[in-house]
Amino acid sequence: MKHSVMLLLAGSLLYACGPAGQQEGQSVEPAELEEQETATVAAAMPELGSWGVDLSARDLSVEPGDDFFRYANGHWLDNFEIPADRSNHGAFNALRDRSDERVRLIIEELISSEPVAGSMEQKIGDYYRSFMDTETLNELGTSPVAALLSRIDSIQTRADLVDAFGRSELEGSSSPFGFGVSPDRINPDRYQLGIFVGGLSLPDRDYYLEADERFASIRNQFRDHVIAMLTLAGREDSAAMADAVIEIETGIATHVWPRAQRRNRDLTHNPMSYEQFIETYADFDWQAYFMAAGIDRVEELNVAYPSAMQPVIAMVNSIPLEKWKSFLTYKLLTNNASLLSEVIDDTNFQFYGTVLNGIPQQRDRWERGVARVGALNSLGEALGKLYVERYFPESAKQQMEELVENLRMALAESIVENDWMDAATKAEASRKLNSFRPKIAYPDVWEDLSAIAIKREDLFGNARQVREYFYQKSINRIGAMTDREEWGMTPQTVNAYYNSSFNEIVFPAAILQAPFFDPAADMAVNYGAIGGVIGHEMGHGFDDQGSKSDYQGVQRNWWTDSVRAAFEEKTEQLVAQYNAYEPVTGHFIDGSFTLGENIGDVGGLSMAYRAYRIALDGKEAPLIDGLTGDQRFFLAWAQVWQSKIREDALVSRLKSDPHSPAEYRVNGVVRNHDAWYEAFAVKEDHALYLAPELRVRIW
Repeated sequence: MKHSVMLLLAGSLLYACGPAGQQEGQSVEPAELEEQETATVAAAMPELGSWGVDLSARDLSVEPGDDFFRYANGHWLDNFEIPADRSNHGAFNALRDRSDERVRLIIEELISSEPVAGSMEQKIGDYYRSFMDTETLNELGTSPVAALLSRIDSIQTRADLVDAFGRSELEGSSSPFGFGVSPDRINPDRYQLGIFVGGLSLPDRDYYLEADERFASIRNQFRDHVIAMLTLAGREDSAAMADAVIEIETGIATHVWPRAQRRNRDLTHNPMSYEQFIETYADFDWQAYFMAAGIDRVEELNVAYPSAMQPVIAMVNSIPLEKWKSFLTYKLLTNNASLLSEVIDDTNFQFYGTVLNGIPQQRDRWERGVARVGALNSLGEALGKLYVERYFPESAKQQMEELVENLRMALAESIVENDWMDAATKAEASRKLNSFRPKIAYPDVWEDLSAIAIKREDLFGNARQVREYFYQKSINRIGAMTDREEWGMTPQTVNAYYNSSFNEIVFPAAILQAPFFDPAADMAVNYGAIGGVIGHEMGHGFDDQGSKSDYQGVQRNWWTDSVRAAFEEKTEQLVAQYNAYEPVTGHFIDGSFTLGENIGDVGGLSMAYRAYRIALDGKEAPLIDGLTGDQRFFLAWAQVWQSKIREDALVSRLKSDPHSPAEYRVNGVVRNHDAWYEAFAVKEDHALYLAPELRVRIW
C-alpha cells in the first residue's frame, strides 16, 4: 500500500502484446528485434494473422456462448506456459516486453556512444550502469542505508518519531500516514495536499484480518521474511522486531477502510483548513511532521479516510518507540532492497514475488534496470522522447485521433438516444463529452530533467537524486496552478488512462500497436481492440465515480436525482453479476470494488461497436475466413485480454486491483451485448446466456 506523490489516475488498463514471430516471454536480441520490425514494415501486413487476429489461438471445441474467452484463446491457454519470472503473461505483457527491448536498445546505444558528461544521454546510461553493477552493490551490502538506519536507532522521543515519519517518503521508508499532491477536486486548476492512512506491506487489509487458511500461511511467511531481512541488516533481535512490525501493520489494517470505500470519491473528499485539521486531529504534532517533510506552508488539505486517522494517532502515541523503530527499520530495508546487494534484493523478492504472487524467479536484471531508469518519476520521459523519435510513426497518431472522434460521435449518439437520462442531465453529459481532451502518443512539452545529477558508481545516490527531484517538484506544487500538459505515463508505457480532474483521456505511444491498433488490420479488429480501449477510457468519465466530476473536472453532482437512481439501478445489476464470479475457489470478484472498470469495459465495448457500425455507413462488412465483421470485432476484444495468471497473483489482484481478471473482461462483458448474441448465435441453453432484461446497457 505504498503511495507515491504523483497525479492520481483513474481507469488504467493492465496488460500488453508482442512482436510478430516472437514467443511471448522469450527474450529477443536488439539486432533481431530491428530485423523483425523492418520485415513487418516492408510487408505492410497485419502483425497477427492475415487480418489482425491470430485464429490459431482459438479452441473450436468450445461453443462461443459457453465460454467466449476460451473459444477465442483456448488453444493458447492450453499450450502457453507462464515464464518463470512472471506472475502473469499474455497479450499486454508481450507488448510490454517489446517496449522494454526497444528501450534497452536505446540505452545500450547511448552507453556505447560515450555521451558528454552532464548530458541526458550520460545520465540515462550511467543510471542504468549503476543498477547493473552488482559487483559493487554486493560489496556495499547495507552500507548505503547505514546512516538512515542509525538515524532510526537514535529515536528517543515521540517528537523524534514524528520527525522520522515526516522524512519517510523522501528517505524511501514508510509511515502510518502518507501524503500526496494532486489537483483539487473542487478547483482542478490548483494543486492540493492530501493525507491518508497507509503503511501496509501486504496487498490488502484482508491479508491481515481474514481467517482464510491461505492468508494465515502468508502471515506466517511474512514474519519469516521480516526476520530474514532484519537479520541481513545485522539485527540480533530480528524475531521480536518482526513481531512488532506485524503488530503495528495488523493494527493499522483494522482501521484501513475496505477497498470499495477507498475508491468512493464522495467518502474520500473531506477538505478542511489546516487550522481545522490540527484541531480535529490534535493528538499528533502535524506542524513538526510537515516541517520534517519539507512542507512549510499548508493552508488547507484533503483527508482521505477521516475515521481512520484518530485510531492510528492513538497507536502512534501508545505503542512503544522500540516497536515503531522496528517498523521503520524494516520498511527502509524492504523499500530500498532493489538498490542494495543481490542477497537483500533476492530475499525481498522471495516474499513479494514468490510467496505473494507465485513467481519462481526474478526478471532478468536488465529488465529491472530498464524499468527503474524508464519509470515515470525517473528518467522515463527523457527516454520516451528518444523512443517516439525512433519507433512511433506519426501516421498512427492521426489515425488514432480519427478513431477517438468516431468513438466520441458514438457516445454522443448513445447519450441522445438512451431512455434513462432526462434532458437536463443529457445536456450536461454531452457538454462533458465534448470537453474530453485526448492526449495521444507523447507530450507536446517534454519535462526538463537536467537538474538531476547521476554518477556511474552510485546507484543509491542516483535513486536519491531522482527521488529528491520529483519529491521537491511535488511539494512545491501545493497551492500552485496545475500543469495540464503533464502526462501521468511515459510514451513507452503500454497502458491508457482517464484523468477526471482534467477530463482527459490519454493513450501512450506504446499501446498503439497490435493487437490494440494495427493500420494494416481489418477495420473490425481496430474497432474491437483499440476502439474498445478508447471507449473504456471515455466510459470512465461516466462511471460510478468519474460521473461525479463535470466537464471542467470539478467534483459536483450534475445529475438529477431520478437519473442518478436509474443509473445506480443499472450499476447494481452489474455489481451482482460480477459478485457471482469465483476465479479462485472461495475468492470472488468484488463487484463494488471493480465497478468502475466493469462499467468501462461494458460501456466501452458498446461505444466501440456503435462506432464500428457508423464507420460501415450502412454497409455490411465482407466475410473473411468465414467470419462476419461483427464476429471479428468481438474476437479482437477477446484477443486483447488473452492472458494467464498464477493463482497466488490472482488472489492478490482480487484483493487489491480494481480491474476484473482477464477472463471476465471478456465473458463478463460480451454477455451484456445483444450484437454478440446475434453474431455467434448464442441461445438460452448456452452458459453465458443472459435474458435480455438482465443485460446491462448503460452507454
